[in-house]
Amino acid sequence: MPGKKPSAAAKKTASKASAEVGSRARGGTTSGARQGATARSADRSAARTASRATPKSTAAPAKANGGKVAIGKKVPAFSGPVTGGGTWRLSDAAGKHVVLYFYPRDNTPGCTQEGETFRDLAPAFRKANAVIVGVSPDSLASHEKFKAKYGFPFELISDEQQTLCKLFDVIKEKSLYGRKFMGVERSTFLIDADGVLREQWRKVKVPGHAEAVLAAVKAL
Repeated sequence: MPGKKPSAAAKKTASKASAEVGSRARGGTTSGARQGATARSADRSAARTASRATPKSTAAPAKANGGKVAIGKKVPAFSGPVTGGGTWRLSDAAGKHVVLYFYPRDNTPGCTQEGETFRDLAPAFRKANAVIVGVSPDSLASHEKFKAKYGFPFELISDEQQTLCKLFDVIKEKSLYGRKFMGVERSTFLIDADGVLREQWRKVKVPGHAEAVLAAVKAL
């Protein structure tokens, strides 16, 4: 016996129910897409904020000597993230002599001894109108611990991108146990109160070095 055909009213009800299900499905898909887009936008915003929150070393290009500093020439303006928070700029020391010393790594024997010697002579440097600033590629977190551990009364710049290291040309090929690698060559630069590079010490040997730098400062 042939089945009974649904009435027009039943067809209309079924069609409406189907449309509502489809609408809810599309709505769920659209809502999920909007939520996903919002999450991705928040992630990008957080990444941009984090990038801005961590300062990096900067330096104006040197106009001579292959883009490096040179004795008797003005040192290009530079800056870098520093212990204690914020950014240290060369202009912060306007009117004072600057002893900028580059060292390979925090908490190593030679670097610790060098920092301790500058620490012990810090009052004499201040009396001679000079500020001391240390620089290495270590992170700020490492610098903060290093400074606190040995009581350094001066700031340390974190140059993780080696911007300042390259400006002062202290990245050199080194050798350890027959292995060659690129690293920071221990070096110190004396910048006078007018921003001119007056002295430089490269391949520094720690014993007697800080005393020699102090003598040079006093001679300015």
